[in-house]
Amino acid sequence: MTRGDLTDEEWSLIEPHLPLAERGPIPDPRRLFNAVMWRFRTGRTWRDLPTEYGPWSTAYDRFRSWALNARDGDSEAATTETTETTGTGRGTGTDEGGYDAGTGSG
Repeated sequence: MTRGDLTDEEWSLIEPHLPLAERGPIPDPRRLFNAVMWRFRTGRTWRDLPTEYGPWSTAYDRFRSWALNARDGDSEAATTETTETTGTGRGTGTDEGGYDAGTGSG
């Protein structure tokens, strides 16, 4: 576990809310979730993902799947998704008055 990764207690709260894979189990969903959290915490690109989280494309694909699942009606997952991506969650390193690279405003 590296700095910023979920503790066992945090993972036990999140895991039940993640959608199941359409085709079999997701290999090591905690590692993939930590990869997604790393991406949003640091603001780095997917291709900069440290190798300890596995291939960047796998983490991105899983994030994309979770995000689409949340958009398609899982309101609880959508709420979690919004909290993580807006920088209001734990350990994001940003505040509400931060620079928004998408709009160029701060």
